[in-house]
Amino acid sequence: MTLAQAVVAGAGPEELARLEVPAAYRGAHLRKDEVGMFDGAADKDVRLSLHVGQVPMPELAPDEVLVAVMASAINFNTVWSAMFEPIPTFAFLERLGRTDPRHDRAAHVLGSDAAGVVVRTGAAVRRWKVGDRVVTSPAYIDGEDPIAQHDGMLAADLRAWGFETNFGGLADFAVVKATQLLAKPRHLSWEEAACNMLCAATAYRMLVGERGARMRQGDVVLLWGATGGLGAYGVQLVKNGGGIPVGVVSTAEKGELLRRMGCEHVIDRSGFDDLGDEKAWRRLGAEVRRLVGEDPRIVFEHTGRETFGASVYVAARGGAVVTCGSSSGYAHEYDNRHLWMKLKRVIGSHGANYQECHEVNRLISLGMVHPALSRVYPLERTADAARAVQTNRHVGKVGVLALAPAEDLGVEDYALRERIGEERLRMFRGFTSGAPAGL
Repeated sequence: MTLAQAVVAGAGPEELARLEVPAAYRGAHLRKDEVGMFDGAADKDVRLSLHVGQVPMPELAPDEVLVAVMASAINFNTVWSAMFEPIPTFAFLERLGRTDPRHDRAAHVLGSDAAGVVVRTGAAVRRWKVGDRVVTSPAYIDGEDPIAQHDGMLAADLRAWGFETNFGGLADFAVVKATQLLAKPRHLSWEEAACNMLCAATAYRMLVGERGARMRQGDVVLLWGATGGLGAYGVQLVKNGGGIPVGVVSTAEKGELLRRMGCEHVIDRSGFDDLGDEKAWRRLGAEVRRLVGEDPRIVFEHTGRETFGASVYVAARGGAVVTCGSSSGYAHEYDNRHLWMKLKRVIGSHGANYQECHEVNRLISLGMVHPALSRVYPLERTADAARAVQTNRHVGKVGVLALAPAEDLGVEDYALRERIGEERLRMFRGFTSGAPAGL
């Protein structure tokens, strides 16, 4: 029996520790010699650049853990990676390779989310052991950097695991630092557990954490892409904290899904064609006031260039735009008069530190935040899964099964699952979007 087979069969820690770690494993990866393949291409179709095949197994560092991955998920950084934008990720690996040569390889194994079983631990790992069921958080930092004791996201060498490092989660095995691990929520299946951490923790830091917008009870929060990977968790966190979410979506079908989530106030952005025009900003602001009676104190931004000017405009006097990304482009334009004269703030937010990840994983484990998983692909079809995200033909999160042979495995706490209800846990399942590429 191989190590992978033993994990799937539910073998105990002693047997897992006895079995040999394979010299190679299956992973979804990019190839360094294909970096220029999309030069001049109108459609940088990630199905052409993402490959699934055997890659060499690295040695573990003392502070690292080898996880047998049961399931993973697609994030937008996977799409950027496979498009080789804004720069090829092999540049990140080359830079990391100056201090850790293991990462600088001809193949880059992607993936910043995973759920699985610990099968090996480095010599310096104390809190985790072989056989533990875990989920991963994406922040890859040097724990010896003094700033990590204050906020790991300020660490000088902060990297996004599986994006700026190698050996990510879209594979049968993954290498992570011990400080990335959290206990798997017992009421969730492997694929449900795997889809949460990057997006849910990012949204938590943006909205709730001390370094984000610090949402208060009754705050109106405008959320772009409210049924997307980030937005779906943002809506839940706003509702849980006593805020008033106003969700922006691109189709009527997504609006209906948002209402089923309990978000009463929905804006279909198809009615605001040109958000680069101040007249459209005014109409958007008027629509928010019509729905809830006031301007949003917080605007939840991750879409970037196409929406940022509108976000700055519609935020309330003294309010904040909190941003963690730019899926429609990095070069933002806005009218600075609306920022400085109305005392607004722009807050940059990136990922989440280990404590914030712990806090959001606790909410998930208590059944207070639910997976936004809509569709699951096998690892062999990782490229198709990434293409669905690239072209915006998805809602919530798109999952990928690695070693797990089927969906709906890995649940341990059926009583909690029953109390929550399958309808809430599976609200996004099977929903597909006919939205065109873009937002």
